[in-house]
Amino acid sequence: MTVQLYARDVGSGTPLVLLHAFPLSSAMWLNQREGLATRFRVITPDLRGFGGSVLGGDEPSIEEMADDVARLFRRLGITRAVVGGLSMGGYVAMAMCRRHPDLVMGVVLADTRASADTDEVRDGRVRQAERLETDGTVAVLVDEVLPDLVGPTTLRQRALVYGRVRGLVQATPPRAAAWAQRAMAARAESFETLRELKVPALVIVGSEDTLATEEDAHAMVDALPNAELLVIPRAGHLCAVEQPDLFNQAVAEFAAALARMTN
Repeated sequence: MTVQLYARDVGSGTPLVLLHAFPLSSAMWLNQREGLATRFRVITPDLRGFGGSVLGGDEPSIEEMADDVARLFRRLGITRAVVGGLSMGGYVAMAMCRRHPDLVMGVVLADTRASADTDEVRDGRVRQAERLETDGTVAVLVDEVLPDLVGPTTLRQRALVYGRVRGLVQATPPRAAAWAQRAMAARAESFETLRELKVPALVIVGSEDTLATEEDAHAMVDALPNAELLVIPRAGHLCAVEQPDLFNQAVAEFAAALARMTN
């Protein structure tokens, strides 16, 4: 089934497509839309089943999610863009590089991993998917996923940010979350994709991220032919939400440099 993604599209200039984390929606990119749309055309889709996008009946697959984004490019008349993804969005961004490299002029990989899941993580995803389908609520995500989404600094000092993230998790449709967990559990590693990448990459990681660690970030940088690494202090897994100014500055400099290279 062909799914037409809902997307927010603001600003003008070089297109910057940002793909959201699990189990959130494009609402997580609020600070990016506000902070980057003065310089770039910022497009933030809801991946299938999340936010304003329907789920469809396809088998769970990160590749399918990347194809959805490629169709969005064509619908919006975008020939090439800087593609950024955080966490699950990073998996989709790497699948875009693999399946639709002609659409990608540069890639931002934030708080994500090129490795496949360990058996333990994969089993946990499948168990959560089953709970989501059985319960019909996202209680398992609030209990088990939410605590690791932000770092201890955010928990201590940024109550409003944590509250916002909690609200986004609670708003997630259970069926979409289950589908996405199964898609992530089934994904293969992406190191070969990174080694063959022909465009520049920016790898970003929160210094307090325990889900996608600095070690994971270094492994991606080592595989990439042309990459720079930024470690954002006092941020956990959602560095773009926890430290938006630092994230936006890095992405703006990276995208602006790419725009100069391609003009």
